[in-house]
Amino acid sequence: MGINLKAKPFYLSDEDIKWVENTLANLTLDEKIGQVFVDMLWNNTEEEVVERIQKYGMGGFRYNNMSPADLHKQNRVIQENSKIPALIAANIEAGGDSGVGGGTHFGHHVTIGATQDKENAYKLGYYGCKEAAAIGCNWTFAPIVDINKNWRNCVVSSRCFSSEAEQVLDMSKEYLRGAKDAGLASCMKHFPGDGLDERDQHIVTTNNDMSVEEWEENFGKVYRGMIDAGVESVMIGHIRLPEMSRKLRPGIKDNEIMPATIAPELLQDLLRDELGFNGLVITDATHMVGLTSAMRRAEIMPYTIAVGCDMILYYRDKEEDIEAIKEGLANGVLTEERLNEAVTRVLAFKAMLKLHTKKAEGTLVPAEENLSIIGCEEHKQVAKDIADQAITLVKNTKNQLPLTPETHKRIMLYTVEQAGFAPNKVEADRLNQRVKDKLEAQGFEVTLFDPAAGLNGKQLLAATPIKEFVDQFDAVMLFVHVAGFSQSNVRRITWAMPMGPDIPWYVTELPTVCVSVFNPFHLIDVPMVPTYINAYSDNDATLDLVIEKIMGKSEFKGVSSVDAFCGAWDTRL
Repeated sequence: MGINLKAKPFYLSDEDIKWVENTLANLTLDEKIGQVFVDMLWNNTEEEVVERIQKYGMGGFRYNNMSPADLHKQNRVIQENSKIPALIAANIEAGGDSGVGGGTHFGHHVTIGATQDKENAYKLGYYGCKEAAAIGCNWTFAPIVDINKNWRNCVVSSRCFSSEAEQVLDMSKEYLRGAKDAGLASCMKHFPGDGLDERDQHIVTTNNDMSVEEWEENFGKVYRGMIDAGVESVMIGHIRLPEMSRKLRPGIKDNEIMPATIAPELLQDLLRDELGFNGLVITDATHMVGLTSAMRRAEIMPYTIAVGCDMILYYRDKEEDIEAIKEGLANGVLTEERLNEAVTRVLAFKAMLKLHTKKAEGTLVPAEENLSIIGCEEHKQVAKDIADQAITLVKNTKNQLPLTPETHKRIMLYTVEQAGFAPNKVEADRLNQRVKDKLEAQGFEVTLFDPAAGLNGKQLLAATPIKEFVDQFDAVMLFVHVAGFSQSNVRRITWAMPMGPDIPWYVTELPTVCVSVFNPFHLIDVPMVPTYINAYSDNDATLDLVIEKIMGKSEFKGVSSVDAFCGAWDTRL
């Protein structure tokens, strides 16, 4: 494979290269193995962090969000106790809130796509990474360069810029530029490309079933463009690319086609040789079943490095995983030469970020006063402007807007809230009460549906004659928040009860507005609603803007960058 430390994306000076070579030469085997691992920190004590570093010397960390002060302190502890300065990473996919508690939410990738303005992708990268940098983060696991080609896909429904390769590339390059200007290295993901299979690789190995030609026109275009733009690292998804594997390995059997993480033809022949990527390659999380169902973990650990990954994202059991690497070296699955090459790339990545000189200067973690930028008013205003540009009126077939307290004072409000375990959730308070309060502040009278009132939907419906319902209310609003993470292969609406009153039986009786505050593909579940809005976020600023737009106080500016009609004809009626 070989590395060119003076070339893109490293551009190391002779002095930097000397540091890399000298550091590598002085590492023990245990220290080399430590450098290829990224550990997960989850509310650990200072003593636990120090103990881990002293015992394992891991090359990097990914942390659970905490308050700015707590993260600042934790990262200072990490850097003060690491022999080699550490990479500290976060999934800065939606703004500063992805990298630090209390950070500014600028919008998921699909939000940025809906603004149709790549300058907002720059702002997402710049401001989001700037806030994370304040607590000592130096690496963003973004941009997400996946392309949504299937509305049923439950991994990148909100986590992609567009369904079109050109827009994904344009916005990803701007995110990269913004992150770089904020001082962070980027990691595009998830090679070889998510957005086709409807399943979730956290719980099953997924496939990108494009033909070689289709892949080249879509994902290949994006990867080539990002590599040319200087992206520093790439995260490998537990995703098969069968047609490419068959082309690169003629005669390969179906049961030999592996997820990219352990597919040498994809990592070496395609990514390194054909696409010419010279930067750092890291696995996606190695406890995901998309990987562990393909091979025994003891075999996976050395094999990921052997076939082309430079870093392993997360241990399971540290002792077992380290022993697996050593066994791989002993039995020849992994050569010492290949391990040294992986460690060289890790060290070069750190030198590229000038971590070695920052360590000498004592500036690896910025001064505590820098924390004041996190969630500051300037950033919140930028985020509000983005939300204003993004909110999309997907459908308004009966021209029922605007709805105002003067024209439709009495509102029946239904909400669907299925957040599950949603990392980086923007607001903790329940959506129903927040929407009710905001509507009432504008002068509406709001009745909130309480599903706890009874479990038999048909009885509840029978207890409310339609004439009484129509006499009691002027309009209906339905707000939907369905998120979830690595628990199922669907992200669809589940109603409170069978045949319950919240299911849109009422669309023929009263003006009805449905607002999705997360997933942009809920129109498939409520095709009967005449007015459907994608707000993309449930944070308070966005909810305020949505209600203003429903009332006609400001215009809808967003243009969906994905197929919000889900390929169905009846969703357009």
